[in-house]
Amino acid sequence: MISAKNISGMGIHYHYFSRSYMLEAQKTIGFSSIELYGADPHVHLTSEGIAEKNQVIKDLKESGLKVICVTPDNCMGPWQYAINGEVQLEEAKKYFLNTLDLALDLQCEKVACHSGWGMRDESEKEAWLRSLHFFEWYAEQAADRGITLVMESLREEESNLVNSLPRLKKYLKELDHPSVQPMIDTCAMAVAGESLDEWFEAFDGNIQHLHFIDGTPYGHLAWGDGNRPLEDYLETLNRFNYQGYLTQELTDDRYFKDPKAADRQSFETICQLLK
Repeated sequence: MISAKNISGMGIHYHYFSRSYMLEAQKTIGFSSIELYGADPHVHLTSEGIAEKNQVIKDLKESGLKVICVTPDNCMGPWQYAINGEVQLEEAKKYFLNTLDLALDLQCEKVACHSGWGMRDESEKEAWLRSLHFFEWYAEQAADRGITLVMESLREEESNLVNSLPRLKKYLKELDHPSVQPMIDTCAMAVAGESLDEWFEAFDGNIQHLHFIDGTPYGHLAWGDGNRPLEDYLETLNRFNYQGYLTQELTDDRYFKDPKAADRQSFETICQLLK
């Protein structure tokens, strides 16, 4: 059964707050775990390495929050999985290797990812194959470190590659590597007109992780700010005996001023429906 221990925090919406504030806020609210977003102002992750890495690790360990997944910034700039160009690819490889090594240092077994995207003025097939080629390499790097890459779908406006349940199934079948497993982002899922039941059934219950947020269906919203059927979602998770985490990936800038309040709202709204 889903319990409060399955609900995990995340720090994207603490964009204007320090790492120490974020960690203390989420612990105070009641989270026992966190999905670490590897980006400023909380983690300065680049292809060159991680600034003040030892201090980052120390702060996280002292917070008492278990790091259950590491998610690098992978939606903007040069850091994406289907990147084109030899120089760009080598820099991206170093960046994502640094992500794996940070997860390893934090004794974290999962790193979130997606397919990346192709340029709209190039062949979709070319970008698809480029992404697969990257993950053939990246999955081996993860396997060497005992890490599972959990892959989500994106919305169509974010990617022309994996942007639906059928396309993720196709991608994972072609990749065929045990270190890359499916995860759900409830925003992308809902925008695509899909359901939790469909996702769990498609992968025989093997869903490794969730970004579990409200929406309309767009938006990564705190629970109570959208119109998604939370009670039905929780019933589905329990029916499929889901044992993983439910990350509150809140990204809407309405939460930037008071991220702690948004986290508390999500946490308490979910907890009210737990049996």
